[in-house]
Amino acid sequence: MRSIARLELQYAHRFYNFKGEAQYLHGHTGKLVIEVEDSINTGVNMVFPCNEIQKTARHILQNFDHALILREDDPLLPAVLEVYRTQGIRDGAPTNTMRGPAFKTDLATAYPECRLVVTRETVTAEGMIKIVYALLKDKLNIARLTFTSGDNEATQEYTPCGTVERCPCCGIALDKNGICPKCGYRKR
Repeated sequence: MRSIARLELQYAHRFYNFKGEAQYLHGHTGKLVIEVEDSINTGVNMVFPCNEIQKTARHILQNFDHALILREDDPLLPAVLEVYRTQGIRDGAPTNTMRGPAFKTDLATAYPECRLVVTRETVTAEGMIKIVYALLKDKLNIARLTFTSGDNEATQEYTPCGTVERCPCCGIALDKNGICPKCGYRKR
């Protein structure tokens, strides 16, 4: 069975070297649908609490929200970083409160201090799915991801990795010591 959660991400990007309207810097409201598959947890009668799926995903994907996403070879990237340096916000500012943990994968690097994600490929709906899966595959038992950005939508099915040990009281994943990080339940 599957639990399904939805998130929205506001971001700006452009398709560098694209011949068309998307070559210009523009913004989107991206909508991400995460489907998590597992057996039903008999303690709470659900696969995985949707609010916990959202919390897990939001923690990692927060760097994409209200951020600029540019490809690593985009000539705008050095210019943006220089403007941020000149303004004194390259290394963060007190008003920058929407920061997730920095990350670096083969597909993307997050610079939360300056609300920037640098990608290897153009961030299309398909590209965003690749990045999201790489970031969340070890945290959630993902069966399907769907990403919508403007009129564009893509979806990808995955073979879930297996069963995740979950708390019988609240349904979220137990840590490596068998302890629930939410309610403190300890596996015996």
